[in-house]
Amino acid sequence: MARKNYTTDQKISRLRVYNIVAGSLHLVQALGFAYVLTLLSTQVTFPVTADYLSGPPGVPLPPERVTLFDVNVGIGVVSFLALSAVFHFLISSPKFFPRYAAGLRADRNYFRWVEYSLSSSIMIWLIAQITGITDIAALFSIFAANAAMIMFGALQEKYETPGNGKFLPFIFGSMVGVVPWIVILIYFIGPGSTSEAEPPAFVYGIIISLFLFFNTFAVNQVLQYRQIGGWRDYLRGERAYITLSLVAKTALAWQVFSGAIIPALT
Repeated sequence: MARKNYTTDQKISRLRVYNIVAGSLHLVQALGFAYVLTLLSTQVTFPVTADYLSGPPGVPLPPERVTLFDVNVGIGVVSFLALSAVFHFLISSPKFFPRYAAGLRADRNYFRWVEYSLSSSIMIWLIAQITGITDIAALFSIFAANAAMIMFGALQEKYETPGNGKFLPFIFGSMVGVVPWIVILIYFIGPGSTSEAEPPAFVYGIIISLFLFFNTFAVNQVLQYRQIGGWRDYLRGERAYITLSLVAKTALAWQVFSGAIIPALT
């Protein structure tokens, strides 16, 4: 059976439907997890701390550790799911869909990068806290580095065209984007630690699966800009971005809830 060929306008119309489907799936999960949170008598939270000097600089005194605030991990999960749902519905709306469609015809989607800069940065913040990172400076730096990586992805689309062989924004983004994962890996391995505590199994799953998912976004952009196979069509890459976003967010949400939230119900 011959594969049906669609015009560009038809493909963009199908992407509108796909965005609505993806937004609905994100929203259903966000509402479902929000309901689970209402069943908890005690919320699962991670502290955000700061270490202040307790003496002159260089004096070997333990710093004063202060808990600045707590992050509700469940609300964090609901927030990145809901944020994605909002953007999917936004670009499918009558007001913003023409702008979204025009961008796709020009091989760019700035809506995507704005959403990713927020949602994926929330995700990496939660992953960092799950591995034991509590320091506010480290967490905000991880958030900012991840957001900067996403913005370099946007610059790749703004200043380069698929097939021209230029990847400078992409390279800079990769250099920045690997930093949060290096920090997370250090805390996960715990070099120099004398503690015998081992991370729960779900933490291993989160780090491995989300690291792989985060990198598939980079692979997708490389395929687009190298014009490899079906990725010669920019819209093929756009559909892949939507799928990858849904799968990555779903994977993190369910792993966090099954590993950290659901046990709190018992």
